Amino acid sequence: MAEVSTFESRTGRVSCSSGKAFDFMTDLRNFKRFIPANEIRDLVIDSDSCSFQADMLGTVKIHISEKMRPEKIVYSGTMPHVNDFSMSVDIREKPDGNSDVKLFIRAELNPFLKMMAAEPIKRVLGTIIDEMEKFREWEATT
Repeated sequence: MAEVSTFESRTGRVSCSSGKAFDFMTDLRNFKRFIPANEIRDLVIDSDSCSFQADMLGTVKIHISEKMRPEKIVYSGTMPHVNDFSMSVDIREKPDGNSDVKLFIRAELNPFLKMMAAEPIKRVLGTIIDEMEKFREWEATT
């Protein structure tokens, strides 16, 4: 029986306001800057949706399903053997003008699939946060 599993990244610090981070991340074409080429393949992407192949996950399809400016973006998606899943980005502006960002993935997974997918999902979330922290061109798009 499947149960809802939640995976979360560490909190990362990005070098921009919450509004700039939100604007940048609500165009999915910009997300490819945070995902190293060796993590995914066969990427097809536009401003509101994308699909790609990922090891241990198969074909993943994502679209933006909710925007709450400037603090939250929800991406919904599908992948093999999983009904639906969501990835949310929580953005909190700090007094210094930078922002904290945390990623969450929620999916209904049976125990076996959860065991198989947990490490690849955690690795991808960690990689995305690492790349966001290094990024400095928040005003540039696509």
